Amino acid sequence: MLETTVDEGVGDVVEWLALLRKFKLRRSDKVTIHGCALLSDPSSRKKLGSEVWTVYEQVAIASMDCQCLDISNLCIERLLSKFSNSVRVGRLEGMLYEAKGQWQQAEKKYQNLLELQPADAFIHKRKVAIAKGQGNLSSAVEALKQYLDIFMADHEAWRELAEIYISLQKYNQAAFCYEELIMMDTSNANWHLNYAEVYYTIGGVESLRIAKKYYASAIKLSAGKNLRALYGICLCSAAINQAKGRNKDEESIDLQSLASSVILKEYKEKCPKKLALVTSVLEKQKP
Repeated sequence: MLETTVDEGVGDVVEWLALLRKFKLRRSDKVTIHGCALLSDPSSRKKLGSEVWTVYEQVAIASMDCQCLDISNLCIERLLSKFSNSVRVGRLEGMLYEAKGQWQQAEKKYQNLLELQPADAFIHKRKVAIAKGQGNLSSAVEALKQYLDIFMADHEAWRELAEIYISLQKYNQAAFCYEELIMMDTSNANWHLNYAEVYYTIGGVESLRIAKKYYASAIKLSAGKNLRALYGICLCSAAINQAKGRNKDEESIDLQSLASSVILKEYKEKCPKKLALVTSVLEKQKP
C-alpha cells in the first residue's frame, strides 16, 4: 500500500497526496507530517512545479485539522504571495480565523468574499458553521435560509435546517423542511419517517393522523422492515384512541395490531432475549 511505503520513507509522497485529493480523503496528521517535509525541501518544491500551490493548500487544511496553526499560517502566507486576490485562498484565511476561534474576523472575511462571489456554496456553509460553532442557532438558521435561497436542491442543508428547528422546538418549520425533502425524493423512507416524528411530537388528533400516514409510508418504502416506523404506528394509534375515548378508531386499532405482530416477529427471530420486554410494552399500548 502506497501510504505504508510513504510512512516508511520510501514511497512517492507526491503521488500519495494526489490520490488523497482525488478520493477526497483527509489523513490530516500524516498529510501535515509528510507534506511539511516535502515543502521544506527546495528541490522537491521545484520538481512539483505549479502543483506546489495545491500541496500548500492541502497541507494548510490538514494542519488546521491538527491545530498546527503555525504551519497553516505559513502555507497561507505562501499562497497569498502568489495569489493575493484569490477567493480560494481567502477561504483558507477564513478557516484559519475559525480554527483560532476568531469568529468576528472569520465572519467579516467570508462576508467580503461573498461580495465578490455571492453564489459560493462553500462560503455560505462556513457562515453556518461559524454560527453553530458559537452556539448561535438562530443565526445558523438565517445563514442556512440564505444558502437555500440559492441552492434549493441541497438535501443535506434542508435536513440540517430541520434538525436545528427541532432543537429550537420549532416543529412546524421543521415539518416544512421535511416536506421539501419528500418532494425532492419521494422514495426516501427516512424523510417520511422524520416527517411523521415531527407531527407525532406536535400532537393532537389531526397531527397524529398525519404522523400515522407517514409512518405507514416509511414502512411501505422500506418493505415493512422499518421497526422505528412500526413503533410509530403503535404509538400514534394508541394516542389517537386515547384522545377519542369511547369512540375508538377501528382503523387505528387494526393498524396497531398489525404493526405489533410484525415487531414481535422481528424480535422473536432476531433478538429473542428482549421479546418479553417488547411484548409487555406493546400490550400496555393496546386500547
